[in-house]
Parts: sequence; C-alpha cells; structure tokens
Amino acid sequence: MKFLKKILDFYIFSNIHVSIAGFSLTKITLLKFGIVDNLTPIFVALSIVISYNFIRFFEIKKNSLNWFKNWFFEHKNVLSLISFLSVILLIYITFFSKFNLKAILVLLPFAFMTFFYVVPLFKIGNIEVSFRNFPFIKIVSIAFAWAGITVLFPLYEANFEFTSNVYIEFLQRFLLLMAITLPFDIRDVTFDSKSLRTLPQVLGVEKSKIVGYVLLILTVLGEFLKDNFSSSEMYMLIFVSFVTALFLIFSSPKRTRYYTSFWVEAIPILWFILIVLFLKN
Repeated sequence: MKFLKKILDFYIFSNIHVSIAGFSLTKITLLKFGIVDNLTPIFVALSIVISYNFIRFFEIKKNSLNWFKNWFFEHKNVLSLISFLSVILLIYITFFSKFNLKAILVLLPFAFMTFFYVVPLFKIGNIEVSFRNFPFIKIVSIAFAWAGITVLFPLYEANFEFTSNVYIEFLQRFLLLMAITLPFDIRDVTFDSKSLRTLPQVLGVEKSKIVGYVLLILTVLGEFLKDNFSSSEMYMLIFVSFVTALFLIFSSPKRTRYYTSFWVEAIPILWFILIVLFLKN
C-alpha cells in the first residue's frame, strides 16, 4: 500500500493529473466543435506541467507551501527532468509541427494571468501583490485563465470562426471551473491568508456551496442559448454538473488533499471519457 501511495502522490504532486485534466478539457472543446486535433491538447498539458511546477517552486521559495516542501526536494531531480522534457516537446510542437503560431497571441493574456498568479505584479511597501492576493480575484483568475486556455486557444489555433456558440462555451466553461475550484477554497479556508478574502472566508462554507450550485445551474442553462443545441450534450453536461455538485456538497475544511487534488480534478477527465464513450462513437 505504501508503494501505491507513493505512485499516487507522484502522479498528483508532479502535476501529471492536473495536466491530463487540462488535456481533457481542451479535447472536449475540440470534439464539441467537430475538430480532430491532438497537438493543441498536448500543448496545453505540457504547458500546465511546466507552469504548475514553476508555481510550486516559487511558492516553496516564498515559504508558502511548507507541507509540500519535503516531498518536492526529495523528487526535485525527477520533477526537473519532467519539466525539461516538457519544454523540449513544447518547442517541437510550436516550431516543428503544423501548430498555428498566431494562436500564441490568444494564449498570452491567459499565460500572463497564470504566471502572475503567484509572481508579484508589484509591491506596496513590503506587501507583494499578485492575482492570488487580490480579494475575490483568486477563484476568478484561475477559472478565467483555464477557460481561455481550454476553449478560446484551441479553437483559434484550429482557425475556427468565433461565433456566439464559442463565447457561450467559454462562459459555460468559466462558470463550471469556478464551481470546480470552490472545493479547493473550502479546503483551504482555515489556512489561506485572511487578506485573500476567498468566497468561503467571506460568505462561509455553506453559502459558498450555494454559489457553486447557482454557477452549475447557469452552466447548464447556457446550453439552451446555443444555435446547435444537442440534447445528448445537454444530458452529459447535466451529469457532469451533478457530479460537481456532489463534490461541493461533501466539501469541507476537513477533507484531505486527495479529495480535491485527485477526485475533484478528475471531473474533466471523467467528462472527456464519457464524451468519447457515449457521444463520439
């Protein structure tokens, strides 16, 4: 069991799991719009590995991830190798494949938000200001960046015309990702700095859950606004929203990191698998 736990810890803490979630969300977008492409989802997955490992390193350097520090330094050589290989593959996809370089322009603002999620934008006295430290902005910046990277970026790279359906999909993804992110804020409500003023800190855990349910309802209702309304995609979205709501219901500050970092982050992977099995065959 200890060996299996070590494998699971490495899978989660090396950010492989979250990168597969990013791959899944990007593939979901492309499949929904009838585009066959694997390069862009892989590009997104590799970018997540690199950026998240950088964020973890930066946070440890700032002594804000003490629980994670020992594991990180114990595996730093392997993590460095994974990040290095990810950079090499990313360079290959960008410059030596059919990748649309102009898509980088769409990616830049979201990459900017990701980079300055922890890296300070500026200082006010001794206080370092990043997106993460703006009151109420933490959850919004995460969801907005992920929605842009997994919806707008892959569609632009594929030269897909940005119709109203694209913007509705972006809004739905933003709302869904906010709901998926809430269990993380609920988990960290007692550990996050009071200056962050996350939703659970301001509204309390139960009211934050209600906000999450409303976000999920709005996500589902958005499907009715699309020109190419699909009942099968609607049922799938309802199911995914229901699963997300269940995770919200059982979220609490007492939950382990596996609850959020593995199970909650597996929601996009589940969604992708269901689409492949039931909608695209």
